[in-house]
Amino acid sequence: MKILGILASHQREGINAKLLAEVMKNVDSDCEQETIFLEDYEITPRKYPEENPVLDELSNKLMEADVWVFAAPTYWRELSGVLKNFFDCMRPKFVYFKENGDTIPGPFKNKHYLSLTSCYVSTTENFLTGVTDESFKTIDRVMSAAGVIKTGEIVLPGTFGMKEIPENKKKICAKYAKKISTKKRKDDSTLKRYIQLFFMIAVMALATMGIQLGISQFISMDNFWVNYLSFTIIFFVLLSCILHIVTFKKHRRR
Repeated sequence: MKILGILASHQREGINAKLLAEVMKNVDSDCEQETIFLEDYEITPRKYPEENPVLDELSNKLMEADVWVFAAPTYWRELSGVLKNFFDCMRPKFVYFKENGDTIPGPFKNKHYLSLTSCYVSTTENFLTGVTDESFKTIDRVMSAAGVIKTGEIVLPGTFGMKEIPENKKKICAKYAKKISTKKRKDDSTLKRYIQLFFMIAVMALATMGIQLGISQFISMDNFWVNYLSFTIIFFVLLSCILHIVTFKKHRRR
């Protein structure tokens, strides 16, 4: 079992480096680990037919590891350019291309990853406005295309002037360190997602029937098509609201 820490910031000893180090130091002792600083590498796209030994070296490091831990700051509500450039240049390594240009997961499929990011804004502002949302979404989008499975995410807001990691975040780092120290053979969130989906549909169906009951005081629901149409519309509206919250606001961590 090997865990690879990937520091994608401009500072080798900055707050993101400390956040990553906090995770890595709590990894189980029987796990092999390595941390790389992307600024140490001259990362550029491969220009065919020329070789790119830097990308080959990084690709080998990724292949040797079972879990990747990305640590990158959030700038201007987006992922840091260091990590984004890494993702862009590694694209041919992450995915295979079909004849029509579509992609399928490449050789890293079924590995796991953990995302870490930080931002200057306060805990409350980040929770309400989702400043770090796009950073996590970008990482998730790339990893999803590569077939790499998400283990979790940690966000550290309010870092302006911060010198040390707060104790509550250290505990979260330790928690995820233990989680990624366990060998995983598949996406262990699949069952959880089906259970969540079942309860979500059950609650929406109950809420829809309750709303229909209220509407029946004003509109007769005896006709099958009226009953069916009202149920479909109400259910769709509720489903849209829930999916919006889950899809667009799930990263708003404090």
